[in-house]
Amino acid sequence: MANPQHLQKYTCPMHPQIVQDSPGKCPLCGMTLEPMAKPDHSASHNKITNHTGMIGDFKKRFYVVMALTIPIMLLSEMIQAWLNIPISFPGAKYVLLALSSVVYFYGGWPFLKGLVNEAKAKNPGMMFLIGFAISVAYIYSVAIVFGLDGMDFFWELATLILIMLFGHWIEMKSVAGASRELELLVQLMPDDAHLINGDKVTDVKTQTLKENDKILIKPGEKVAADGIIDEGETYLNESMLTGESKPVQKIKGDKVIAGSINGNGAIKISVLHGAEDSYLSQVIKLVQDAQNSKSNTQLLADTAAKWLTIIALLAGIITFLYWYLTGQSLAFAMERMVTVIVICCPHALGLAVPLVVAKSTALSAKNGLLIKNRTAFENARKISTIVFDKTGTLTVGKFEVSKIVSLLKDLNENEIIRLASALEQKSEHPIATGILQKAKDQNIVIPATENFNAITGKGVEADVDGKKILVVSPGYLKEKNINVPEGFTANDTETIVFLIINNKLAGYIALSDEIRPESAEAIQTLKQNNIKSILLTGDNNKVAASVSKTLGMESFFAEVLPHQKLEKIKELQSNGEFVAMTGDGVNDAPALAQADIGIAVGSGSDIAAETAGIVLVNSNPKDIVSLILFGKATYRKMIQNLIWATGYNVVALPLAAGVLYNQGVLLSPAVGAVLMTVSTVVVAINASMLKVKK
Repeated sequence: MANPQHLQKYTCPMHPQIVQDSPGKCPLCGMTLEPMAKPDHSASHNKITNHTGMIGDFKKRFYVVMALTIPIMLLSEMIQAWLNIPISFPGAKYVLLALSSVVYFYGGWPFLKGLVNEAKAKNPGMMFLIGFAISVAYIYSVAIVFGLDGMDFFWELATLILIMLFGHWIEMKSVAGASRELELLVQLMPDDAHLINGDKVTDVKTQTLKENDKILIKPGEKVAADGIIDEGETYLNESMLTGESKPVQKIKGDKVIAGSINGNGAIKISVLHGAEDSYLSQVIKLVQDAQNSKSNTQLLADTAAKWLTIIALLAGIITFLYWYLTGQSLAFAMERMVTVIVICCPHALGLAVPLVVAKSTALSAKNGLLIKNRTAFENARKISTIVFDKTGTLTVGKFEVSKIVSLLKDLNENEIIRLASALEQKSEHPIATGILQKAKDQNIVIPATENFNAITGKGVEADVDGKKILVVSPGYLKEKNINVPEGFTANDTETIVFLIINNKLAGYIALSDEIRPESAEAIQTLKQNNIKSILLTGDNNKVAASVSKTLGMESFFAEVLPHQKLEKIKELQSNGEFVAMTGDGVNDAPALAQADIGIAVGSGSDIAAETAGIVLVNSNPKDIVSLILFGKATYRKMIQNLIWATGYNVVALPLAAGVLYNQGVLLSPAVGAVLMTVSTVVVAINASMLKVKK
């Protein structure tokens, strides 16, 4: 049972798209996360509702402040002097104070609240800097009203808050866009399902479905749960889940994924598990975890943003002291300090990586590329060699029996299939599937087995009808010094398994696996990107050599047992290669763990490949290439954003401090706020342009 405290969710007041199960700090702005007002089992739906409300709140504050800014500017002495329109009446300065106080406390409330939260957390950041800057401007201006010599900052304060509200409103909409793909995934799950109970069909909430329930999926509807088709056949559109645009045919016995869209056929399915354990729910959780996790690049950006906050505060104080001590007025020195603090706000730098993370993880999931380890994903740019498992990745993975040869006079082909299928009926290996399909085609009754045992990497053994039966690979014969029979032949594309009865070689079965039409193009694209491709398979040398040559791969390792795959990966790494390994996440687990980047492929609805940093829903080798190229593109976006955010501050800080004052160049706080907002929007737009190229 879930721990009750885990039901409470925490979110950022400034970035409600950030939702976590425990207290902490916002990865976007560093603010302390607050408990959500209304806990919900579905964090994603809370997130969408909260985010919409926050955007609306900033929009409302912006319009109120804009309405008040006009009279504030008209009542300000400096604006009157510029426009040559004197406006004076008794108590004008107190009206100005009242209007400015509303702007400060109402319009500036999000920033003042952020200042307090970040101060309490001892983690000053963007909100602390903005809150500090507007507070200095307001307090100084109030002092002017009550007798201090100088000119007030009320119009600068109003325009500064106005621009900051506008910038945050636009930025939040940009962040919402970056996470929209995840929201679309959330919306894929239908609210209702048609539950079959005997002859009756009743509508129930999808969340109430449980294992073994029977449900009806009508034409054109979304599949309400992961399940197995009991009745009917149809075509399903799974593009929003796997990135595969072509509808997939589904017949009785096939698995279906919740959220996919049904075609013209009605189907009845048995539910595999509740909604919280569905493939779609796991993907959404995986994306949220990845968005909240931090890679080395993110940690670098966080460190830079923290240092920029310190630099901004120190630079602001030093700027104030310099101008004031060199004879400038208190108002001038204060204005320079406020401008420096505002313009050096690390907002763009703090958003540089998280915005790309939010976009890339959700976009990846939408295209069947599930990121479990962000550092592994970003390291895709370093890959120099990619090692492919053969079956089901470079090949279709559907073995068909092409030849059956008996080596005993009283043993016919059907008996070979009968005995072999008895041993293979408990296996999900593609070779076993091919043999079982042959038995089905021949209407062969498969006998029971006793004392079943798997011979790791070499085959299986069991007792059938009182006889000891083995179905083994050529490697087993070699190990046991069993001679291959005379006249034994196999072409370069055939995989052979031998049948041994009571320690006597009785026959063999040849199976063929067709190379995927996409494989050659995928290998060619890797070559164009200077990435070597190597085949690693337990199959025989002839088959491995044929596949490797046909696809134009650099080399191959054949007849490799699962534990030996690990050694081959180590061997490549010792030669200075940065290795990515693709496998099914089960037999290849040691090699996936050893590789610099482990990619579990063809996992379908099973995304729990613990040893892989990345999981691909489909086995299509072109998806592997897409992943690598997308990883490179994502890293480029991060670096572009970091360069822009850093470069902007390098140029803007000296200008804000007034280094070109004697040349007539001086930035006002409002201009500083505009530049800071523009830098944030540029970073957001750049992140939003990230695309997966299939």
